[in-house]
Amino acid sequence: MNWAQMEGKWKQLSGLIRENWGKLTDDDLQQIAGKKDKFIGKLQERYEMAKEGAEKQLDRWVQIAS
Repeated sequence: MNWAQMEGKWKQLSGLIRENWGKLTDDDLQQIAGKKDKFIGKLQERYEMAKEGAEKQLDRWVQIAS
């Protein structure tokens, strides 16, 4: 699954995202709205991680979710 597909299926994937990243709130998910850069920013904020780490974690999850 590529990121464009993620954006299109955002509402369906929100539950899986919350299972994987429980610190993300419903408000966070609404703000992210399928935008990768916003998702990375929220991961950095909630999990206090570097941008590179957040990107790697997210890219790995997208591959697994495919």
